[in-house]
Amino acid sequence: MIYQSRLQKLYKKEIVPGLIKKFGYKSIMEVPRLKKILIHQGVGLSVIDKKMIDFSIKEITDITGQKAVFCYSKHDESGFKLRKGMPIGVKVTLRRIKMFEFLERLIVVSLPRVRDFNGVKESSFDGRGNYNMGITEQVIFPEINIDKIKKNMGMNITFVTSAKNDVEAKSLLSFFGIPFKNKKNG
Repeated sequence: MIYQSRLQKLYKKEIVPGLIKKFGYKSIMEVPRLKKILIHQGVGLSVIDKKMIDFSIKEITDITGQKAVFCYSKHDESGFKLRKGMPIGVKVTLRRIKMFEFLERLIVVSLPRVRDFNGVKESSFDGRGNYNMGITEQVIFPEINIDKIKKNMGMNITFVTSAKNDVEAKSLLSFFGIPFKNKKNG
C-alpha cells in the first residue's frame, strides 16, 4: 500500500467529482490538479550580514521538510552593494507527498495563526491558473522557534496548477480548503 496524505485522498474522492460536476469535464484528465508549491524568501540583509542567509535556509528547511537552495544575484547593483553571484534569496519546490503535507499544515495550522486573518486575497491569480500568496512573518509556522529568530522575514508561496484559467484554479484551491476573502468578511 502506497502512503497518501489526507489531501491526496480528498482530491481523488471528493475534489475531482466536485470539479467534474461544476465545470462539466468529459474526462478525469481534464480536471485541474496542483502541480507544485514554490516557497521563496528574499534575504536582502544577506549583503550586510552573511549569516542571515544561513538562518533563512534553516528556517525554510524546517518549515517545508525539504532542503532549501540559494538564489544568486544575476548582475551587479552598486546602489545595494550587490555583486553578481552573491546569495540573495532562498527557495524550495515541493511536489507530490511533501507538497500535500505542506498544504495541509498551511491550511489547518499556520493560516489560523495569522493575526486578524480574514482569508487570502482573490486577486493574486496570474491569469494562467497559478496563485501567489505572501506571508509577512515566518512565526505563523509551528516549526519555527520564536526565541531563535534573528529578524522577522516574509515569504512568497506560489501554487502552480494545471488549470486553464483563474476560475478553475480558484475552485480547485477552494475545494482544498484555502480560505479566500469574500465580500462579507473584508
